[in-house]
Amino acid sequence: MAIAEDLAILETQLKELITRYEQYFVGLEKREPLVLLGGVEKLARQYANVHINNTMYKHKYNMLVARLNTYREHWNRILRLIEEGKYSRDRFIRDLHLRQKVNKPGHHEEVVEEHHRPHHDPELDRIFFELREARKACHLPVDKLSIEMVAETIQKNKAALAARLGTSDLVFRVVVEDGKPKIKASLRK
Repeated sequence: MAIAEDLAILETQLKELITRYEQYFVGLEKREPLVLLGGVEKLARQYANVHINNTMYKHKYNMLVARLNTYREHWNRILRLIEEGKYSRDRFIRDLHLRQKVNKPGHHEEVVEEHHRPHHDPELDRIFFELREARKACHLPVDKLSIEMVAETIQKNKAALAARLGTSDLVFRVVVEDGKPKIKASLRK
């Protein structure tokens, strides 16, 4: 199979894996999607030691692997909390509802502050880990990077972005432009 087809499959399976883990953590799935995780990891390892000549494919592969690693760290942390008895599915669902309320116009600022506490926002964790992995991939320092800095940056720019785009229902992602990782916002689909 060509690398373009493999990357498309990897991207599709990774999206499916993320969805299945979210369903598992809220209790909709009874079993952890280990078979799908194994398949995605195998596909990701397939090009680990292969030199990819096409820059676009190389970048896409590196970003998909970084995203997989970020999510895997996040899932492992949640699984560890479940094993220790410190994780509550109700809290996960409450955080999802809080996130939806925060995105509605005219909502109170106090809830926004409570919502953006770093250790209670899986979306913020995802962005932080993706940014950290992207900085590592670009050989940039990560020792001074903190989740609080990422939250502050997003919060500072969110109002202006919401005004410019006409909605506060935004999703953030990490992209690499000119060899530097950046956090970009787009409309939630």
